[in-house]
Amino acid sequence: MIDTKFTDDLASKAPVPGGGGASAYAGALAAALGSMVANLTIGKPKFADREQVLQETLARLDAYRSELISLIEGDAEAFSKLAACWKMPKGTEEERACRSRAEQEALHAACEVPLSIMRVCARVVEADEYLVLNSAKLALSDVGASAVLAKAALEAASLNVFINTGLMEDSAKALAYEEEANGLIEKTAPAADKVHAAVRESIVRVR
Repeated sequence: MIDTKFTDDLASKAPVPGGGGASAYAGALAAALGSMVANLTIGKPKFADREQVLQETLARLDAYRSELISLIEGDAEAFSKLAACWKMPKGTEEERACRSRAEQEALHAACEVPLSIMRVCARVVEADEYLVLNSAKLALSDVGASAVLAKAALEAASLNVFINTGLMEDSAKALAYEEEANGLIEKTAPAADKVHAAVRESIVRVR
């Protein structure tokens, strides 16, 4: 039976997991699909000359999956710390200043975690770019699915970056976060689309 705890928690009114955790989960699924494709390809005589690279690709994808799973909890922790700031007293000037300092500090972590999700998802797409050219044809649809999921996870995680930078008082730091997020999207989305298009070109009978 499939364990539905994460999706049940996601569907509840609890604030975590939320969009960040869901992004990391989707990214982990993308990495897992890439690992499956590598596992299906390793050992086939046709790809014997690429065995070492395929093994290295598999090792990276397994590591990406583990990192993304850990970032689900990391996102929940970052949001919980931020939410705790909003419950701090604000009756006096001193209390408001303390609350503001705590919130601004928590916002940095709340940006770093989704950025980490984006960085790992970008690397999953890079692995897919190799696999789409170096894997068994019967597994190509899974390469395409991996790329689509990784792209979606990356773009979804970016929304958590942008909503938090909008609350930051340090405009230079906020801009740096936003520029990195936009750069990852601009580089990775076309790469993922290219993988998807290559898979469709190879497997779709009617276009």
